[in-house]
Amino acid sequence: MQTTTTTFKDQIQQGIPFELPQPKSYDSTINHAPKRKEILTDEEKILALKNALRYFDPKFHAELLPEFREELEKYGRIYMYRFRPDYEMKARPISEYPGKSEQAKAIMLMIQNNLDYAVAQHPHELITYGGNGAVFSNWAQYLLTMKYLSEMTDEQTLTMYSGHPMGLFPSHKDAPRVVVTNGMVIPNYSKPDDWEKMNALGVSQYGQMTAGSYMYIGPQGIVHGTTITVLNAFRKINKEPKGGIFVTSGLGGMSGAQPKAGNIAGCITICAEVNPKITKIRHEQKWVNEIHENLDELVSRVKKAQENKETVSLAYLGNIVDIWEKFDEENLRIDIGSDQTSLHNPWAGGYYPVGISFEESNQMMAENPELFKEKVQETLRRHAAAINKHTQKGTYFFDYGNAFLLESSRAGADVMSENPTIGREFKYPSYVQDIMGPMCFDYGFGPFRWVCASGNPEDLQKTDEIACEILEEMIKTSPPEIQQQMQDNITWIKGAQENNLVVGSQARILYADAEGRMKIAEAFNKAIKTGAIGAVVLGRDHHDVSGTDSPYRETSNIYDGSRFTADMAIHNVIGDSFRGATWVSIHNGGGVGWGEVINGGFGMLLDGSDDADRRLKSMLFWDVNNGISRRSWARNEGAVFAIKRAMEAEPNLKVTLPNFVDEGLF
Repeated sequence: MQTTTTTFKDQIQQGIPFELPQPKSYDSTINHAPKRKEILTDEEKILALKNALRYFDPKFHAELLPEFREELEKYGRIYMYRFRPDYEMKARPISEYPGKSEQAKAIMLMIQNNLDYAVAQHPHELITYGGNGAVFSNWAQYLLTMKYLSEMTDEQTLTMYSGHPMGLFPSHKDAPRVVVTNGMVIPNYSKPDDWEKMNALGVSQYGQMTAGSYMYIGPQGIVHGTTITVLNAFRKINKEPKGGIFVTSGLGGMSGAQPKAGNIAGCITICAEVNPKITKIRHEQKWVNEIHENLDELVSRVKKAQENKETVSLAYLGNIVDIWEKFDEENLRIDIGSDQTSLHNPWAGGYYPVGISFEESNQMMAENPELFKEKVQETLRRHAAAINKHTQKGTYFFDYGNAFLLESSRAGADVMSENPTIGREFKYPSYVQDIMGPMCFDYGFGPFRWVCASGNPEDLQKTDEIACEILEEMIKTSPPEIQQQMQDNITWIKGAQENNLVVGSQARILYADAEGRMKIAEAFNKAIKTGAIGAVVLGRDHHDVSGTDSPYRETSNIYDGSRFTADMAIHNVIGDSFRGATWVSIHNGGGVGWGEVINGGFGMLLDGSDDADRRLKSMLFWDVNNGISRRSWARNEGAVFAIKRAMEAEPNLKVTLPNFVDEGLF
């Protein structure tokens, strides 16, 4: 059996143990991934087992084979639970990681943060959020990756093939330390069942957006964007959030941000969730104020909140369809509505059918997937019908980029526009089409984020203060077109500490444009150089200006016919890699489903050096303006304004501008 190692560093450096650790019992107190459906043939099951065993010395194969076979039969995947580390899974201060490269240590920190029990949705299955957004496919991959990172120098690059560490290769100090791909399959093999099969075989995985990119920072990562969305949704209907009702669903990894965002915006948020464990976790984390299980009591509570114009978030432990239908019966006016269930993953736990318990649903999806699919599609039709009744009364409903309208349309629900135009085929808009696209992305504003690698809360407070000072100085000379965005960001960063947004690492998110990102990052680097703060990891959500080509979400406000192209995302990750990113990633999938999107991300370590200063200016400028240029070429007027402004500031930037055509000619 495994020889006991004494320190955390020893265990990291050992990688896959030389002797087998004791088997681990299944911990039922942890929120586990649902069993995946039976999809492999008998021959493919043997192949999956061979693929798993190749990580281990042949002398262990006879003992591991029956164990891995049992996991495959029982859970639909081989997770290698036995090899889950005994140490606590959390982001440690960067100084506690072994290694020869500070950049590699920063990546280890971010990987562990993605798997922190307070952050990850299914930590024992290495899934961070979205039901299937994985950091790795199995624990051998985790152990081997961490070992490689502990050995890496700044003259090497680690290549990651869908969770598998292919190896360390010679490179140079300005190359990325890690290059990540997830789910990058041949286009004709990008259907949901293709993922199920390849993932069960252990040869590909769904990296979501920031899960497989090691850049997830808990629900905070989406709180800011959700707050901006909710605020602007109320602005669109000319109503103050105070006393207004926002109805939605989902309290998981990303969707868990919704009640917190509603509280920051100042409205009454009602959010349905079928999973009792995750509902309890969000309540314990104070991301939702109250939990209700009775619809009549919920209605009474909402009416009371309306009368008192409360700012409150109410979780309903049950199906969202019941809320929409009940509120219609009670003639309870919903001001804004959306949905953030994981409908990119509708057949494996992303969305649950109404009228069937959570436990029964989990059993059905594994044992009778065709019936489960039928029940989900029935529910989507009911869900859409109930929403339609409310929108006829004046509710403003928007798709939150989770493939709700797409999957509803595939289910035959009444969600298609009576008078469709290119890019506006659905009855309701994507929130990017109405809000985030024209108000933020076209002007270059998106979810810039940073993590204090020291793990010190005081460092986070100092970085908040630095960012606020930069923004307050910038707004003095900002053009009128972006004054609202700038003010929203200042308001956000000033309230960041009191809103208790940190879950896991000492991280922050802030919607900023290229100028803001560069100035804030430069100020951080100077503060690191003087010793005022420790090292900082920069990153962003893939849900940003340039990183993602997603026709029903990030690029849904592109109307020149190029919505289904992915040149922007590919160019983005290539450009980031040679302009100084510490690590880069490119994924198929994320948010809206495998085969529906290509998205890329990056991470960058600021260590106070001149090299870091040079890299941040080069990379951050490209990372944003690449997307603005594409949006400009699509004739988005805000983006034309933004790219012209960027060209005035940087003489070396020369972008092809569109000529506008007089509509009268047609």
